[in-house]
Formats: sequence, C-alpha cells, structure tokens
Amino acid sequence: MSQQIGTVTWVNGPVVRSRGSRRVGMMELVEVGDEHLVGEVIGMQGDITTIQVYEETSGMQPGAPVFGTGLPLSVELGPGLLKSIFDGVQRPLPVIEMRTGSFISRGMHLTPLYRKDRWNFTPRAKEGDAVSGGTILGTVPETPALEHRIMVPPDLSGTLTWVAPEGQYTITEPIARLRIGSADDAGESREVELTMLQRWPVRKPRPYRSRLGQNIPLITGQRVLDSFFPLAKGGSGAIPGAFGSGKTVTQHSIAKWADAQVVVYIGCGERGNEMTEVLQDFPHLVDPRTNRPLMERTVLIANTSNMPVAAREASIYTGITIAEYFRDMGYHVALMADSTSRWAEALREISGRLEEMPAEEGFPAYLATRLAEFYERAGYVETLSGQSGSVSVVGAVSPPGGDFSEPVTQHTKRFIRCFWALDKALASARHFPSINWLDSYSEYIADVAGWWKEQVGQDWYALRNQAMEILNEENRLSQIVKLVGPDALPDEQRLPLETARLLREGFLQQSAMDDVDAFSTVQKQIQMLSLILHFHHRAQSIIKRGAPISMIHNLPIVITLIRMKSVVPNDQLEKLDGIRQDIDRQMDKLESEYA
Repeated sequence: MSQQIGTVTWVNGPVVRSRGSRRVGMMELVEVGDEHLVGEVIGMQGDITTIQVYEETSGMQPGAPVFGTGLPLSVELGPGLLKSIFDGVQRPLPVIEMRTGSFISRGMHLTPLYRKDRWNFTPRAKEGDAVSGGTILGTVPETPALEHRIMVPPDLSGTLTWVAPEGQYTITEPIARLRIGSADDAGESREVELTMLQRWPVRKPRPYRSRLGQNIPLITGQRVLDSFFPLAKGGSGAIPGAFGSGKTVTQHSIAKWADAQVVVYIGCGERGNEMTEVLQDFPHLVDPRTNRPLMERTVLIANTSNMPVAAREASIYTGITIAEYFRDMGYHVALMADSTSRWAEALREISGRLEEMPAEEGFPAYLATRLAEFYERAGYVETLSGQSGSVSVVGAVSPPGGDFSEPVTQHTKRFIRCFWALDKALASARHFPSINWLDSYSEYIADVAGWWKEQVGQDWYALRNQAMEILNEENRLSQIVKLVGPDALPDEQRLPLETARLLREGFLQQSAMDDVDAFSTVQKQIQMLSLILHFHHRAQSIIKRGAPISMIHNLPIVITLIRMKSVVPNDQLEKLDGIRQDIDRQMDKLESEYA
C-alpha cells in the first residue's frame, strides 16, 4: 500500500521535485499527484527528492501529494508476455485502447499481465528437490511456437515442500512452496509460495552463471550481413543511417528471419505513423519456420515520439529485461532497439530540465555510460539452470543528416563489435539492404570462421576476404574512372570493376519482397559467392591470354550470375552446380579462341 512521502514543490515538464520524508530510496517507484502518475526517484538532496514522471504532467501544481511504493521500477515476467504490445513502462496498449481509446489516459494503472487467464502447467520438479535460482519448476505452452519455462526467482533457493499437480492455474495462484533455510532449525527457516509471476527491476541485469564465447553467428538470411559482416549470437551491433536509408526495414528482416527463438522489438521514440505500421504489420507477419504468426514468439514495446519523453528512457530497460528473462529459460533472443538516438535525445531533454552541465552537442556527460550499460547486457551465457542462452542486441542509430561523427554514433561504436553502416546514396539507387561495405565492419569474423568451416565445409573466411579485396579495388579504381573514364584502364584493371558489379547486383543486393530472394541459407550464400569468384579467376586467366574485357562482359553467364539469387530456391541448390558448369563451358570456349 503506497503512503504519502511528500508534496510537489517544483515542476519542469517530466521532472518534478518534492519535499517531505527522507525514507524514500534512490530509484524508487513513486506516484505523483492525485491521479497517481507513475514516476521514479532520480535524485535526493536532504529532504528534496527529484522525480522523473513517466506520464504527462500538464496541469500539475505545487502542493500535489507524492506517494512512495518502496519498490524499484520493475517489469512483470511470466506467461502472457508473448504476443503482447506494451508501452515504455509495460502498460498493455491493446487493453488501454479497449478502455480509453487511442490515447493513454493519465494515471492509468493496469497490470501488464492478465490475471484471469489460466495456463496449462506441467511440473518438472517434485517435492523434496533442492532448487536454486533459475531451476525450472515446470512448463507452460504459452504459444504453439514457444514453451514457457517457469523458473525459481534468481534470488531464492531452498527445498520444495510442495509442487502443484499438472493442471490449469492463473499466474498468481501458487504452483510450488519453497522452504528457505534449514528444516532442523524452525526459527531460521521460512516457507514461501511460488507463482508463475515474477517481478524484476529493469535497471538491474539478471544474473547468470558464466559468459560463453561468441563463436556462433546469428544467421539472418541477409547475405551482406551473414557473409560479409556477421553478428555472433550474444553479440551487439548497430545500424546507423540517415532518414529513409532503411534501418527499420533491415531490422524487420532480421526479426523475421534470424535464427533466434524469441524477438523483442522496442520502438523507442519513433514517429507515431511508423510505429503504427509496425504494430499493424507485425501481427500479420508469418513465421517462416512454423507458418504461424510471428507474434507468437515476439514481444513489442511501443513508445512513440508523442508519448512522454521519460517513458522513452525507460523503454530500453524494459525491453532488455524481458529479453534476459527468456534468455534465462535457455532461449536465444534477438532484441531490436529502434532507435537509440531517440533514447539519447530523451536523456538530453531530461538532463537539460535537471540543469545538469551538458557535454557534446548538449548530451549529458553520462551518455557513454548509459549506452555501455545497455549494450553490455547482450551476451551468450550459461544460465543459472546450466543451460545456454543468449541476447543479441541490434540498435538502430539515427544520426542527424547521416553524420556518423555525432556523439551517439561515436559512443555506440565503442561498445559494439558489429557496425552496419547504411548509405543514403545506395538507398536512393534502390540498392537494399543499403549497407555500405566500405564503412561497415564486424569484429566477430575470426570468431565465427570455425563455425562456417564446420557447418558449411568451405573456407568462407578466404572467400570473404577475396570478395572484399575486389570491392576495395573497385573503390580505388572508381576514383580514376571518374577522372579519365573506364576506357583508359587496361583490361586487367577493368575486370575487378566487372566482378564488383556482379558482387553488388548479384550478391549484396537482396529483395525483401521476393519470395526466393528474401532469405538465403548459408549454404546458398557460400555457393553463390564461390561461383562469382570462380568466374573472376577464370576471366583473369583468359584476359592474360589477350581476350578483351568486352568479350567477358557479353558472356550469357553474366546475366545468369546476377539473377541466380532469385532463380535458385534454397532447396534446389543443385542448380548452382549447373551454373558452375555453364561458367566453365563458356570460359573454355572463349579460352580456346585465344589459345
């Protein structure tokens, strides 16, 4: 039960100061005003408490009461998370829409998870078992796509004195009793009831047993990502790009096709109409693995730019905490944050209202620390129950005017190991994904090379390096071509330009709207790359014999290599062997003319 701890003395937008009790704690969840607006304590000086309010504060006046809860800002975790759409402080948006319409009324207090649904609980533990945090008590088939594993809260351990039989229970009904402490000493032991519902502070990372190596790639089916700039499972990456360069569409493709079992999508400060499109499209997306709605393994957090700015700051932590919860079950989770720039702008606005000393471009001095806290919660870990799980984080960055030297992009690069730089010029040329292969990088390449060799059987590392050499050579030669034209170059130097064109149009460019091209298996990717490089090596030897580059350019196989991405399905890769034979046949014929 909340009790009054003070009265409001000062209001500046979402930042409120109150005077009163000293019993309030730092980061405590409080309720402000007669409408009980949700807020969080972010500063204390004597009996003056500074609060950031997660709701609209217009009309609030000095003298309004402030109530303490004694709890930190937390999220509810349990069955019912999947298929849900929450705002930044985990209020269920569909329920709010049913009650008050399209806009959130102030002081709206709703439980994030529905209390009356009954879930089919199947116990895995039994009476008398010694359990600790993370131990799986039982399972619930939350959706046809995912089994929800009910765990002992991380901070509890003891002996089970009772476990509920298989049956249907709500998330608040007890499903086990746990004796904490020694059974011999009744004075020190106590018994607690466990339910399917847990709460966890959003700013505190959930514990795990140990971190594991990041040497398994997160397969996205996007060739430019998997083959050129891979992200490891449990890794962290960023997609920076100017407005209209394709950040959101790229994240949607990753969410749909990545080999993660759970997707958490955070729309943080994006435009309302763009977020509306996400909320309308996601429920209709079909999961390619199960042919069922993708929402059955997705959690959406929507905090648009017209919602209170303080809640935007909280939404990132809400999302990463939910992702860690599914990781602790032993699942691989992909988290999309769109965009961290809007989150940083929320930090800047609140910092300004707090009258803090600004740093670069007005951002607070602790911007780098907050970004580090977020990205460091990614990882491939051994969970408390001994399983392995991961949270892979992909954060979109929206630098003004596409300027990658601005503070958010620069600080983000310090804490991530995979950088997918979007290029507005490529997007304008209808080259998607518009990831610039010269500005992007991945520090996971050496880590995942062993997986490629083991799973695919070819030297992906060597093929990738050869392709990157050709693309870099094209960039160098293009400067000369702009000055003197391509005809001034000898044919040996014009060949890299032709091969780079094949790589750009036939490999790096990928259509999300094409049923065949939208997703490429790693086997198809490696064979496509191998074919283009095989063509390059054969052409090199023929040009050395005196054949003009125009003869190479006019070979019918060139068009075949560009179109193979959308002509050869993932389950008919034997057709690629036929393309290799066509390359050799046409090259042999040309070679014989210049023997």
